[in-house]
Amino acid sequence: MQVEPIYRVVLFGHRDFDGHEMLDERLCALLKKLLKTQPFLEIYIGRNGEFDRYAASAVKRMRHILGEERIALYCVLPYPCKDMEYYERYYDGVIVPTYKKRPHPKSAIEKRNRFMAERADLVVCYVEREEGGAYAAVRYAQQCGKSVVNLAKNE
Repeated sequence: MQVEPIYRVVLFGHRDFDGHEMLDERLCALLKKLLKTQPFLEIYIGRNGEFDRYAASAVKRMRHILGEERIALYCVLPYPCKDMEYYERYYDGVIVPTYKKRPHPKSAIEKRNRFMAERADLVVCYVEREEGGAYAAVRYAQQCGKSVVNLAKNE
């Protein structure tokens, strides 16, 4: 029995952003394009800001259009939280990275972002400013040799 390869897409974006309509349109087009060459997409996203919530919602809408059996959406949390049941219902799965030494809460998001970037086949971002956690995560992904598409620049 042959197992279908998994193509992992990681989403990063600023906590606050105003490109809602642009994100929806460009993310939809990108997912359609990827599904022409990839049998299955595994999408990793955080849940720490406006971008994350909006992008997760856009992916869920696209799953209904493009086929739920071809896209899985995973929430990657920096640490366990009290609302785990909600996340487990909303997403296809919840991942909390394990570390040799538990990171301080102030550095946990950065470590989670590095975890995600290291596992990506493709990093899709909406980064408008050269500052903040999303920008740092994208830079780290580039240093790891990952392909990056910035939807804010319509790349």
